Amino acid sequence: MVSDTIKVLIVDDSAFARSVIAKKLGTDPSIAVAGFARDGADALEKIRELKPDVVTMDITMPEMDGLTALEHIMTDDPLPVIMLSALTGPQTHATITALELGAVDFFLKPSVANPAGVDASALDLIQKIKTAAAVSGKRLVAGNKKKRLRRRGPPLTDGAIPNMVNVLVIGASTGGPKALAELMPDIPPNLPTGILIVQHMPPGFTRSLAQRLDQLSQLHVKEAEPGDVVKPGQALLAPGDYHMVVNLDGIIELNRDPPVCGVRPSVDVTIESVVRAYGSSSLAAVLTGMGSDGTKGAAMIKAVNGQVKVEDESTCAVYGMPKSIADAGNADKLVPLHRMAKEIVDMCL
Repeated sequence: MVSDTIKVLIVDDSAFARSVIAKKLGTDPSIAVAGFARDGADALEKIRELKPDVVTMDITMPEMDGLTALEHIMTDDPLPVIMLSALTGPQTHATITALELGAVDFFLKPSVANPAGVDASALDLIQKIKTAAAVSGKRLVAGNKKKRLRRRGPPLTDGAIPNMVNVLVIGASTGGPKALAELMPDIPPNLPTGILIVQHMPPGFTRSLAQRLDQLSQLHVKEAEPGDVVKPGQALLAPGDYHMVVNLDGIIELNRDPPVCGVRPSVDVTIESVVRAYGSSSLAAVLTGMGSDGTKGAAMIKAVNGQVKVEDESTCAVYGMPKSIADAGNADKLVPLHRMAKEIVDMCL
């Protein structure tokens, strides 16, 4: 960006929603509403005309929907897009698809019945806009490839000989759903390691994310429930608004203890429980995301001689969480996303 002011294009077929979003953004002097579009086709014209830094995009619109417009944007001239989504119903699945296509983030759409949106404050939206504005177009499309369903295919390696890694914790935040959609299909089904995934995401969306990852992966992926067992061949995703911990018997427990690093679920909370239960046989892979969640957990793993891999800046949408761990001196290796699966396999097999 040449200017310090972030120019935002608001795309929504609802005049009410456009007005509410503009009002939210108007509370921060570093953000300017560049214009409005009533549907996806109108948005593509306004993007060429106004050259915004960030686009907020509704999903369901006439003429051209948000997902179709997003695909055009990511193909023709990638720029940061934040999707508007309803909390329940088909839009949760569409939101996961949008994040996989390259949308930076999403926020819950305001409605007449709930003008503030379930997401609550203008500060949340403003922070998402500022984070999105810092993401380069090249990183939005890096690794963007057609995903093929890889349900329980043949092993990628011959014969699983267990190493000292019993549990892998994968942590991610902004940009994580897309990164996970690229990483998980390349993890072989015979990996002799239980996998726990912590993705910062509100309730209602983690189930859809788990279902999508399950379709893409050779492993079984599911949203974690109390009583689930940490075991090879399965990846458990922390549900939104719940910390996921594992007890000394390898059983999953969920709680709503206070947020850590401002988030729940927290990577730190999950890692702390894994270190208690598995000690040096713990491995963490921390992917793209804003903030420092995972930094304390990485230090805990290193203190018991476990291993920590973090995504390299070159492939991160947001180089926040990995950078925090690397700066603290607790990253064994910085790994580009397209090499992360091999790194994990080499550690576990």
